[in-house]
Amino acid sequence: MSIPASLASRLSIPVIGSPLFIISGPDLVMAQCRAGIIGSFPSLNARPLAQFEEWLQRLNTELTPSDAPYAVNLIVHRSNDRLMADLELCVKYKVPMIITSLGAREDVNAAIHSYGGTVMHDIINDKFAHKAIEKGADGLIAVAAGAGGHAGTISPFALVQEIRKWFHGPLALSGSIATGDAVLAAQAMGADFGYIGSAFIATEEARAVPAYKQMIVDSSASDILYSNLFTGVHGNYLRPSVVAAGMDPDNLPDGDVSTMNFGSGSASEAKAWKDIWGCGQGIGAIDAVLPAGELVAKLVREYAAAKARLLGAPAIAMAAE
Repeated sequence: MSIPASLASRLSIPVIGSPLFIISGPDLVMAQCRAGIIGSFPSLNARPLAQFEEWLQRLNTELTPSDAPYAVNLIVHRSNDRLMADLELCVKYKVPMIITSLGAREDVNAAIHSYGGTVMHDIINDKFAHKAIEKGADGLIAVAAGAGGHAGTISPFALVQEIRKWFHGPLALSGSIATGDAVLAAQAMGADFGYIGSAFIATEEARAVPAYKQMIVDSSASDILYSNLFTGVHGNYLRPSVVAAGMDPDNLPDGDVSTMNFGSGSASEAKAWKDIWGCGQGIGAIDAVLPAGELVAKLVREYAAAKARLLGAPAIAMAAE
């Protein structure tokens, strides 16, 4: 595995809590880090810019060296007119890990490396993985089929094996991971971390409305809809939220990527992420709204049980032909 020993010793389970647009905030991130996983949030969740600095000050002050580190997600897409201001604050406060999305830039990576920070870049295919590493990312987040939000369509088995043919650095896997068993399966495939997002929407610290959390609890994989209508980029969403917004989920038109505007907080963006609720396919395992710490503890128990089950299973002898 390619997890540094100094980091592994601070984790109760090899998991990164993915940055949830609008939903992740300092309360959720600190609960995740204190429970022993890497917590993260998108910088654009903090509006205005001054609030982002307040959040960084709070995380740097209240988290201790024994807690897991935190990460900030930077949207590198050209529509994000706050990118450079957010990057400057990340450098100022020496954010331990940066997760870059929707583009890879050498100057952003160099700025994070200037103080010893780590850059993980999310990708949906092997082509983009190569580009990210060529431009200086330290690690990759393989966003496979079934992941929440902006997701790819490639099987996690295929995506991980293609990346591991040439890349041996830190690798996280995203896509329907909501149990400790699935985290262990991700490692068995060759990933270092499970990347879990949707399960943390249904936690007490998440900044999601109660109806959103309850819909996570009540829904399963068959309730997930894949569409590019809402932001111009394909993503997975809760079908009941589309119905509640007055749309026919089986007859949605195609979206336009030019409408994506992360920097301005436009009306279309608010519609996409506040009324139409993103979610991955792994939520069939979520049956209650819990404190984030309890969810992590549950993942840890499941992970240990799955490992013990595999270690205790009899080896299967294959007859030689």
